[in-house]
Amino acid sequence: MTVELAVLTWGCVLALVHIFAAAAAKTAQYGSKWNMGARDAELPRPNPLNGRLVRAQNNFFETFPIVIALILTLSAAGMASETTAMGALLWLGARIIYLPLYALGIPVVRTLVFLASVVGIAMLGSPLIGPALSALF
Repeated sequence: MTVELAVLTWGCVLALVHIFAAAAAKTAQYGSKWNMGARDAELPRPNPLNGRLVRAQNNFFETFPIVIALILTLSAAGMASETTAMGALLWLGARIIYLPLYALGIPVVRTLVFLASVVGIAMLGSPLIGPALSALF
């Protein structure tokens, strides 16, 4: 297994962590009856932790599909390299750090960590740009 595919596997684990962290915060605020119910009723505004965990989850799922596509494309094309491995690890490490920073409400550092994850995504995608352009033109 390549580093990139291992990161993809751990990214799936991190996705579950996001889902369950947000669900636990919602359940803590709204109760287990809400959690097990149909969730049809209007809810009060989320408390700060609940809101931050939901936003962190949304942010994760905005970028995770890009990472999935890049890693699978790299793997299918046999283009994994040291650079893409470092990019994958940078993305995963930054995303692991991002969740508690967001949960704790730490603004500037959180944004810098997010930007580090974007650099990791760029490192994953950069080797694919040239071949993708060649294939189209």
